[in-house]
Amino acid sequence: MKRRLFSYLTLLLIIIFNSCGAEYNLKKAEKSLALGEYFNAAEHYRQAYRKVPTKDKKKRGDISLKMAQCYEKINATGKANSAYEKAFRYTSPGLDSELSYARQLLKAGAYKKAEGIFKDILDSVPGNKLAKNGLISAQKANEWKKAGSRYTVKKMSVFNSRRDDYSPMLLGDNYEYLYFSSTRNETQGDELNGITGTKSGDIFVSEKDDKGKWSQPEPVGGGLNSIEDEGACCFSPDSRTMYLTRCQTDANYPRYAQIVTSERSDAAWGKTNELNISKDSLSSYAHPAISPDGNWLYFTSDMPGGKGGLDIWRVRITAAGLGGVENLGEPINTAGNEEFPTFRPNGDLYFSSDGHPGLGGLDIYIAQGDSTAHYRLFHPGYPLNSQGDDFGMTFEGQHNRGFFCSNRGDARGYDHIYSFENPEIVQTIKGWVYEMEGYELPAAQVYIIGSDGTNKKVSVKGDGSFEMVAKTNVDYLFMATCKGYLNHKEEIHIGATEDSQEHVLQFPLASITAPVLIDNIFYEFDKANLTSESTKALDELVNLLNENPNVTIELSAHCDYKGSEDYNKQLSQRRAESVVNYLIAKGIAKDRLTPVGYGKDKPKTIKKKLTEKYKWLKENDVLTEEYIKKLSKEEQEICNQLNRRTEFIVLRTTYNLFDKDGQLKNPPKAKQKKFEENNKNGINISFEQ
Repeated sequence: MKRRLFSYLTLLLIIIFNSCGAEYNLKKAEKSLALGEYFNAAEHYRQAYRKVPTKDKKKRGDISLKMAQCYEKINATGKANSAYEKAFRYTSPGLDSELSYARQLLKAGAYKKAEGIFKDILDSVPGNKLAKNGLISAQKANEWKKAGSRYTVKKMSVFNSRRDDYSPMLLGDNYEYLYFSSTRNETQGDELNGITGTKSGDIFVSEKDDKGKWSQPEPVGGGLNSIEDEGACCFSPDSRTMYLTRCQTDANYPRYAQIVTSERSDAAWGKTNELNISKDSLSSYAHPAISPDGNWLYFTSDMPGGKGGLDIWRVRITAAGLGGVENLGEPINTAGNEEFPTFRPNGDLYFSSDGHPGLGGLDIYIAQGDSTAHYRLFHPGYPLNSQGDDFGMTFEGQHNRGFFCSNRGDARGYDHIYSFENPEIVQTIKGWVYEMEGYELPAAQVYIIGSDGTNKKVSVKGDGSFEMVAKTNVDYLFMATCKGYLNHKEEIHIGATEDSQEHVLQFPLASITAPVLIDNIFYEFDKANLTSESTKALDELVNLLNENPNVTIELSAHCDYKGSEDYNKQLSQRRAESVVNYLIAKGIAKDRLTPVGYGKDKPKTIKKKLTEKYKWLKENDVLTEEYIKKLSKEEQEICNQLNRRTEFIVLRTTYNLFDKDGQLKNPPKAKQKKFEENNKNGINISFEQ
């Protein structure tokens, strides 16, 4: 009798202990969930579930449901589906939970099972868009996988760790740097993130050498990384500003992701500054992307006014700051989640969504168009997309190749970086803007006009280059401009081709403030007569003056120190006049040209660029007779050749601009503002697989 009583008391104590333990874990779980610490919350729910008696079905079902929702947030798809199954076994969670479960089944590739649940949901709620698109996905995913595409993908072991590696972004004139986010052990701090169960992410970088080999990734130096969670970065068109996502840790408040910026000084990235996108401080702002023209910041947010879940928004970038937040609306945003916007340099917007028909989880989609035109959506198919989450595209210039990330095939739900390539015939135009006798001009801008209606302005990169995808059978005109320099124009016709091709254009800009050498001008020996070899250089000068019709120049000829001063001056004057006469014969107005022969009075001053060719010369050296006679005979002859030159310098930039009363002859006309009707209900969606 005593033994039986003891057993009952022991069992009662165990029940009481488990009940108290379950409540303790539930409180911890609810607190973690309120803070957005889904990993911690899932663990507390799991412990609470184990302590609840089997007969308490409702409580077990409620805990299982919350556990499933937490696992879903941290991409633990297998655990989420297992928890959903338990929840449905013990209770009836409702249509929203059924929908979430079916969407997780898509992510696991359990298409048949998902199909049945989507049909049941649509029987009850026929208009549910997520269920409709989910049903399409479940019924067609295997067909889409079988159809495949021209894409090839490869897992990049050099970038990947045993944790999350995601959101790659290429940078550099030759795309030799790959920045990405990682939660690997080398990140700062020692604590595990309550949201993910891993360390908080940092930005890492890998560099490609001349042989195409990528280095082992290292954390970005400077003040960029911190003990907080940094991820999903992008760069301004001039590569001087990094935009990235930061999620701060706070033990008492929910986690709201914010977009911050870092400025680059030389090769180092500085500490971050928060970017105030709106006055709404209770919404998350993440996954920044800068439009190719640099005028818009695109981002992901759950702020009010969206279509549901996470949406893609944009805000205009102006000299005065950010202003005018816009939701991209349909067809891009859905009742699901749209995240990770990024741009291909040709203007196509790439983003990931779990709300459109796809293979499961986040799929990558391509949106062509802009805010004043109808978007067309394209699904690039398998294997770029998979049943897992696929996102974070970055492109190697104009080519349809680069890197992205995916958690396909990873049972833990960790993201990894993959390469991709879609072979296609692409004609590109690459231009270089630089100073005559000098270096690249990173402050230059290029105006582009095409016979197909193209009309845009682009900024060059740090090396003075720009690149664009060209269309076939189109005539293009390019005008390079930079403050302090004359304009330069190039024209090109792009014909049809059977292979990808790159067309290279050069834009040497003449300084307005310094003498400009006219290279390859030749005269008959000891005479002023121009030789036929001079025609090309002279015709280029004609073009330059025609492109800059408000400019007048002094055309000067120079000699070396040999011969008498009077003779040299007379010869150089006649030579300058020969060039001017040629220009006049080609249609250049006489009063725009002033010929001057300086003889040996103005020896050449060495520019830095010339010291790369002649290592024994130094910048700002003046090639006087005294200086030259100290050199070797070979070096003396080179210096004399440099002194024997023809140059021009700009005198005025206002020629023929004003009438006799001092008024502009052709004042600019006020631009007529164009208004376009925004018909939100009239968007044409062309969704192709």
